[in-house]
Amino acid sequence: MIKKSNSRKALQTGPLESVFPGSTSKILDFLATFKEWDYSVSDIAKNSGISFKTALNEIKNLEQQGVLSRTRTVGKAIMYKMNLDSKQGFYIDKLIFELATKRALESSETKTKTKVTA
Repeated sequence: MIKKSNSRKALQTGPLESVFPGSTSKILDFLATFKEWDYSVSDIAKNSGISFKTALNEIKNLEQQGVLSRTRTVGKAIMYKMNLDSKQGFYIDKLIFELATKRALESSETKTKTKVTA
């Protein structure tokens, strides 16, 4: 069986994935980063770098927990996005933002120290 590479993944390693590796973290990182739009299961799978079947299972779980919500149907595709109206969705989005901010500040400090010592 030939395995496709995940070269089309939207994010290298998202903030949540860097702390909690796994499919759910990849999905949440992608949807939190691009939360202005809604996506089909296949779009989420492709941009998160996971298989369609894994994405389908994880999305069902996240929807049951209120983290994701269905927004509309386009043809046969059901579209999803982060549910920022739920407490879980709101706080997960906030956590991802805080982790990204921390990572950006650490990266900035490292670059500054490298320039000073060079």
